[in-house]
Amino acid sequence: MRHFVIVGILVILMAVLTYFGLQAADLMPVQASEQAVPVDWMWNLDLIAMSFLFALIMVPMFYSLIVFRRRKGDTSDAEHMEGNTSLELAWTILPLFAVLIFAYLGAYSLGETRRVDPDAMSIKVTAFQWGWKFIYPDYGITTNELYLPINKQVVLKMESTDVIHSFWVPEFRIKQDVVPGRITEYRITPTLMGAYKVRCAELCGTSHSYMESPVIVVDQTGFTSWIVDEQAKAAVAAATPEGRGERLVVQNGCAACHSIDGRKGLGPTWQNLFGSQVKLTDGSTVTADEAYLTESILNPTLKVVKGFQPTMPAFSFTAEEIADIIAYIQTLK
Repeated sequence: MRHFVIVGILVILMAVLTYFGLQAADLMPVQASEQAVPVDWMWNLDLIAMSFLFALIMVPMFYSLIVFRRRKGDTSDAEHMEGNTSLELAWTILPLFAVLIFAYLGAYSLGETRRVDPDAMSIKVTAFQWGWKFIYPDYGITTNELYLPINKQVVLKMESTDVIHSFWVPEFRIKQDVVPGRITEYRITPTLMGAYKVRCAELCGTSHSYMESPVIVVDQTGFTSWIVDEQAKAAVAAATPEGRGERLVVQNGCAACHSIDGRKGLGPTWQNLFGSQVKLTDGSTVTADEAYLTESILNPTLKVVKGFQPTMPAFSFTAEEIADIIAYIQTLK
């Protein structure tokens, strides 16, 4: 009995130290949404369970290795044991109940993260290789930045134009797959103003790690001001072909691969591109005119620029949109 008491005390002590050690490691990012509360609550219960199970395994094992080790000169056999039916029943039934309890708590936590606010603002999200596009249908705005008002639920109606992606803001905790051919929903209520990033959490191709977009949480006044500014920018951009082209470039995430200041990226820079001589991987040279740029947008793997990989996805732009993009590229001197 003495050994059971000692092991029991050591298990409790080690479990407590392990739990607080994991808490001190600050494993989770800042909590920035209402949905993060039940997730963090569930995570805390998991930490308690993991700490206890870790101690329950490690303490008896090391205690036995030290206390019950074979002494020098001892050649006797150890005590023969046939088994313990009560113990076997206990370690089968108790874990079963623990799993059922955690299943219920997990379902409750999931329900809390998906709780519907009938007044939630709707935003359309389009994922593509390798970027994000956000459409605010109530305001006529399309952008590659996600602006959210604090303390107001937002439902993101998401779809993918190519492969499976996954929408994930670590500070919001929850994530949701974005699947081609269907619309998936993601509900979030930001509770902490600040700048975050949405990341793709599903391996989606060569530039998967670069698939990020800013997420900005502001107060209602700041959100309204941003809406007004974006609407004004859209009105100005719509007045000229190059303005419309710039908006298309921003909305479709082209800047993630192509710089406009001469810096090399995943794709060739657009600075001084129009009218220049472009060397291709097959050793030939072409002039970057309207025909070449149109072909490169619609069929980007046909003529690959030397020093780059054929990783650019094809886009489905109209002839007018392509003309606007080329007009914008012509301004990049």
